[in-house]
Amino acid sequence: MMHYKQLMMTIVISFFITLILGPIVIPMLQRLKVGQSIRDEGPKSHIAKSGTPTMGGIIMIIAILITTLSSGMTGKQKIDLYMVLFATVSFGLIGFIDDFIKVVLKRNLGLKAYQKLIGQILIAVIIAVYQSKISVSGTNILIPFINQYVDFGIFYIPFIATVVVATANSVNLTDGLDGLASGVTLIVAAFFSLVAMNWGYSSLTVFSGALTGTCLGFLRFNAYPAKVFMGDTGSMALGGAIATVAILMNLTLIIPIVGGIYFVEALSVILQVTSFKLTGKRIFRMSPLHHHFELKGWKETKVVVVFWSVTLFLCVLGLFILN
Repeated sequence: MMHYKQLMMTIVISFFITLILGPIVIPMLQRLKVGQSIRDEGPKSHIAKSGTPTMGGIIMIIAILITTLSSGMTGKQKIDLYMVLFATVSFGLIGFIDDFIKVVLKRNLGLKAYQKLIGQILIAVIIAVYQSKISVSGTNILIPFINQYVDFGIFYIPFIATVVVATANSVNLTDGLDGLASGVTLIVAAFFSLVAMNWGYSSLTVFSGALTGTCLGFLRFNAYPAKVFMGDTGSMALGGAIATVAILMNLTLIIPIVGGIYFVEALSVILQVTSFKLTGKRIFRMSPLHHHFELKGWKETKVVVVFWSVTLFLCVLGLFILN
């Protein structure tokens, strides 16, 4: 079982690896001219961001891999570590291909929606099958608040696969302001680090610590005004990582609580599209939700700090729920 000092060391190592990689990778992205295109229909304040290097998620994935693979995990813990790394890298790869098509091949729409979805579902099913066969809890999932396990039986695999895909895409939608997705995920990853450590999941403690450290380090380059964006490469990888860590601890249903910002961001898009198709009217000035607040006059930094604060509150709540 890991202790606080080991967790802090993991966070620090990942943090410094990210700080070292940033000045190496960002100039490479600039030379490759992988600049972000800004949508015409987006907030006008974002026009100045056009051309900022994207695909910075590569930095985060490399930092996580170096930190975790050098940790010396063995046995069952090592298998869990490989599974969460598989999810992170695989979702990151889908995001990378999408980014590459958009910013390098200059095809604005990137991968088609069905292509992304097929890839995401395949990865999600592998994660769900692994957990149902390997975990001592089988197809049981912890129900928050009552803290009792319920066996999902034949519904486990489709449910878990849905959660993984939904989480990955929700984090992707959250990545719309400088430092927003990286800051929110930093806090959520820190939450899972503490839970994994207290529950004896050594490999997931290492991974979540590495994720926490790299998100913190990435903010050095991604906080307002951003020098680099994580792109779909980063947001997809983060979403896959958070979902898989939760699933491997049978804490799938805690995701909408501690990741409440991810949830409301995705919900705002669903409600906006549904409302417009059914009534021709929009509920929000713009979706995802962070753009709605921007168009109401909030400064970008205010939206980000408020969303970070809400996430911190929800993660503290999550810790109380699980105790």
